[in-house]
Amino acid sequence: MAKTFSFAILHFTVAFTVGYLLTGSVVVGGLLAVIEPACNTVIFYFHEKAWKHFEETSPETHAKTVSLGWLHVH
Repeated sequence: MAKTFSFAILHFTVAFTVGYLLTGSVVVGGLLAVIEPACNTVIFYFHEKAWKHFEETSPETHAKTVSLGWLHVH
């Protein structure tokens, strides 16, 4: 959960900065900083769960894919 939380903080900061720089509006930057990263944070959580499930249910396929260099795994 800590990884997800740190990702959210980073994403909020980037979204606000990009929104503000593109529009010059603190309101638009703030809205982007809340809405877009919140959606991505939820998606990221389920993405991690899906990969964990993939690794646990298909260890042979996962190992072959990683050994061929198709994935960058942390």
